[in-house]
Amino acid sequence: MLSFVLAVCLLLITPGPGVLSLAGVGAAFGYRHGVRYLIGLFIGTNLVCLCVLTGLAALMLAEPKLRVALTLISAGYLLWLAFRIAFAGAKLAFIERPAPPGIGGGILLQAVNPKAYVVNTTLFSGFAFMADSPVVEMVLKLVILNVLWISIHIVWLWLGVSLQRMNLAPRVQRAINVVMALAMIGVVALASFGTLT
Repeated sequence: MLSFVLAVCLLLITPGPGVLSLAGVGAAFGYRHGVRYLIGLFIGTNLVCLCVLTGLAALMLAEPKLRVALTLISAGYLLWLAFRIAFAGAKLAFIERPAPPGIGGGILLQAVNPKAYVVNTTLFSGFAFMADSPVVEMVLKLVILNVLWISIHIVWLWLGVSLQRMNLAPRVQRAINVVMALAMIGVVALASFGTLT
């Protein structure tokens, strides 16, 4: 179980579309709107878990044409977000939007987030610690995953709100936006490669 907990922490703490966009919503719109978006991400990630646990994700990804289409749609959407982040200018918001994305935006992001599928497939198909009780193991994994997921995402939301309050110089804000966009592109590339191979 300890290796599972460590894997969850390492896989969730690395920058991905969910945490980067959450930090961006926090920076742009503050805690209240950030929490609404966080709720959407939470619902979305659990829907992804459900798809992985029921085999729906594997069934969809088993069809090569559908897998390529879904990967291209996901990568396209996330690359568009990365572009928006990189060219948000000197305003540290990571995402330039007139209004916060809300719960629906969080659900949508997780639905097309290839990292969410790769991480959940890795966590639920590996790290067996109760081979004689697979149902109990899956329930424990869900509980552990959700507790750590919420904790890590709250830290990213706090980070986004805190960065905005620092009133950094425009060039520093622009550099942070570019680094966050490059991190998102890197995650999308790795997750897409894992999905397509």
